[in-house]
Amino acid sequence: MTNNSDLIKKILVFQKNEITEHIIYTRLATKVKDKHNSALLKRIGDDELRHYHLIKKYSGQDVRPSRWKIMKFFWISRIFGLTFGIKLMEKGEDSAQMSYSEFIGQVEEINDIIKDENGHEQELIGLIEEERLKYMGSVVLGLNDALVELTGALAGLSFALQNTRLIALAGLITGIAAALSMAASEYLSTKSEEGENALTASIYTGIAYIGTVAILITPYLILENYMICLAATMINAVLIIALFNYYISVARDLSFKKRFFEMAGISLGVAALSFGIGFGIRTLLGIDV
Repeated sequence: MTNNSDLIKKILVFQKNEITEHIIYTRLATKVKDKHNSALLKRIGDDELRHYHLIKKYSGQDVRPSRWKIMKFFWISRIFGLTFGIKLMEKGEDSAQMSYSEFIGQVEEINDIIKDENGHEQELIGLIEEERLKYMGSVVLGLNDALVELTGALAGLSFALQNTRLIALAGLITGIAAALSMAASEYLSTKSEEGENALTASIYTGIAYIGTVAILITPYLILENYMICLAATMINAVLIIALFNYYISVARDLSFKKRFFEMAGISLGVAALSFGIGFGIRTLLGIDV
């Protein structure tokens, strides 16, 4: 291989990446209870270490791992789920695989390394059956219903009542009642279709609904102007939709833009319609709270 300083620098970068991911995979393997998943993570970690030593033959140097990247992806995986964490990390490997092609013809083992990296990505796609992903349909149900129903209700109540405390009270009562109703419906629906894990599915639905209600109601509990509260609630709704769809797009390899604009369009459209209904009812009945 040509002793090019720029090429050596690039090789050292790849060494750092390989040893870092070796440590991440190995540590995660010790935390996973499922034996199959743990063994697979351990094997991939061993492959990353093998890649490190193969590349080291050409640089002749040891490289320290990125402690920040280790901490970052380890805790992301622990908090948000193994599937999300490792797929987020693997997305970074896509560019690495493309860059590895620079070494074809100069690093003898590079084709094997690229083959391994491609294999890792494919294996990780169907790696894990996490409970949080298994019940993602229930979470989507609770989250989507809360966003659509409560943003609409709060928009209508905002113009009809024009009092932040009354709006918060009415919205909270509506939200909790709707969460219990939705959880019960999910339980009955799952029970009739599967007969198993109906209670767990209903709990996920209820928690997603109540969590969304809490975030949407909060502006009305801390601010005074009902229009500012409504604007803050709409911003919160869009942020919830964005974060949730980013999570799903990574964990399930789905399109972020399509799902985001669809959910945001429905929620904000219902809110705008409800705001108009609130205005109409207040005007028609001549109510002044």
